[in-house]
Amino acid sequence: MRIIGIDPGTSVTGIGIVEQRNEKIYLIHYDSISLNSKESLPVRLKKIYDECLICIKKFKPDEFAIETAFYGKNIQSTLKLGQARGVAIIAALNCNLNISEYSPREVKKSVTGSGASSKEHVQYMVKSILSLRERVIEIDSSDALAVALCHFYCRQNVFHNGNSKIKNNSWKFFIEQNPGRIKK
Repeated sequence: MRIIGIDPGTSVTGIGIVEQRNEKIYLIHYDSISLNSKESLPVRLKKIYDECLICIKKFKPDEFAIETAFYGKNIQSTLKLGQARGVAIIAALNCNLNISEYSPREVKKSVTGSGASSKEHVQYMVKSILSLRERVIEIDSSDALAVALCHFYCRQNVFHNGNSKIKNNSWKFFIEQNPGRIKK
């Protein structure tokens, strides 16, 4: 199973693609779409759409995961973030991908164990999980990879549970289902 994760933004949008083979997760691709703040928002949104579509067609993911918008102090920024999410979702829908959404807190918790982790801690854990210690990865790309990993872990827990409507988010359940991720 191949998953594309998107960390949407109107300045930088992160893209990360991972693949599950034999119960292990591998890095396929990561990138960030740098957007020029001097360009109009519609032009930047089109670039996000186009780049997402190119990645989807090139890497052929099976599933699409994206971070949900969060309410910040600036409502204009939240609205723009929602538009960036929207164009990425439309690109996925146009390629017939199933869409899953995760809050920033869910993403952080799935990768680091804490929903309050810093971006740097998420980046460190993503590099550790994917064995990328020597690589330099931009924060937006590591956040997108974290979204893809979150989807992988949540999907794995749902299917191990045997009921697609029930997610078990306890640490005990996670450890039982992922003994290879526990470092001793």
